[in-house]
Formats: sequence, C-alpha cells, structure tokens
Amino acid sequence: MTVRGAREGDLGQLHDIDRLIFTDDAYPYFVLRQLLEVHGERFLILEHERELTGYAMLATTPDNQRHGWVLGLGVVPQARGNGYGRLLMHKAIERLAADEVAEVRLSVEPNNEVALNLYRSLHFTTVEPRQAYFGPGHDRLILARKLG
Repeated sequence: MTVRGAREGDLGQLHDIDRLIFTDDAYPYFVLRQLLEVHGERFLILEHERELTGYAMLATTPDNQRHGWVLGLGVVPQARGNGYGRLLMHKAIERLAADEVAEVRLSVEPNNEVALNLYRSLHFTTVEPRQAYFGPGHDRLILARKLG
C-alpha cells in the first residue's frame, strides 16, 4: 500500500471508485477535476499494485482560525476491513498538521456506524448535527478534532 498525492491521470479511476463507493452521492467528474486543481497536494490516493484502492480529499479554509476539512474518504468495498481508512485518516491528519491547521472537521451520515467508530477512535467528537446538510433527506453530523 502506498499513499501519495493524486495526479491528473488518476481522475478517471478516482471517479469510478467514487461512484462505486458513494453511488448517487458521488462527486461529478468536473468537481473532482476542480478539487484536484485547487487542493492537489491535499488530495491523497491509496494505491495497491497500481490500482486505486481509496482516497482522502482535504481542504483548508482561508481564515485565520486555520480549519481543515476532510471532504471525502473512501475505500473500495473489497479492500475494507484492512485498516486502509485509518491509514488514510492518519496521513490526512499529518498533512493538515503540516499546514498548521488548528482543527480538522468532517461530515458523516448519522447512521454510518463504521465511519463513526473510525473517527471517534481517532479522537473526533461531534460538534453538531446538521439537518439537510446535503439537501433534503441528507442529514449529517459534523465531527471535529483539535490538532497541535
């Protein structure tokens, strides 16, 4: 397993696995393209034998409080249960800490117990529930972890 920065050549495969993982909630190709352009060094790829196995998309906010966000985290279904999500989150936290981020935030589906268990084991706590965060019927919990 290798975690590396995303490259333009990864976009097609990244789009395919994002659709596999998140189906109707997957990012459109053009959004992935723009996220790579804007946040390239914060777009992490998990690769196994030249196959994209997972990813973490990160961003920082342009404020003085230096917040970071995990915009997306995913591992292909056949590779789950091997600690790859945890590995990606550790690398994401390291990357955002290098950017001197004071706090990392993310959103998660309230009923996604696997993701909630992972994030809580990494010391994320619930900041607030958000109704219709991604539109009607798409409630989320906002979690955060202080860095430094």
